[in-house]
Amino acid sequence: MARSINKVILIGRLGADPEIKYSPAGTAIANFNLATSENRKNPDGDWEEKTEWHRVVMFGKQAETCKDYLHKGNRIYLEGRLQTRSWDDQGGKKNYMTEVVGNTMMMLDQKGQEGAVDAPGPKGKASSGGRATPEPPASDFPEGDDDLPF
Repeated sequence: MARSINKVILIGRLGADPEIKYSPAGTAIANFNLATSENRKNPDGDWEEKTEWHRVVMFGKQAETCKDYLHKGNRIYLEGRLQTRSWDDQGGKKNYMTEVVGNTMMMLDQKGQEGAVDAPGPKGKASSGGRATPEPPASDFPEGDDDLPF
């Protein structure tokens, strides 16, 4: 059994197109911001939306996929882990940044929707070893609720 777990699962929208850089060894590195939102009631009883921004970094072929297919406003599913980096600025002050290092990304928008990704491949295909499978045609589902056990 694992002694600890560092896993993040997010579904959100890109705040801007991914920024792509390459390491000296030629590995692609994609950086982008992902927004997640939730609705909650404030003390006055009115609904308000709270948005949280997440800094994401992806490497290698996944970063290339981000560069080729992701754009501002696209909705994605992301799995990864949290990582905190530190550095000293010019004044000698220690700075920290916590980001999500993505290891699985799936594009959720359908072609023709706002912010849609026009990517090849079957619907639901993950970009890296994800377990998404294409949805069966609607005709495979029972038409009535007679077979339901409840």
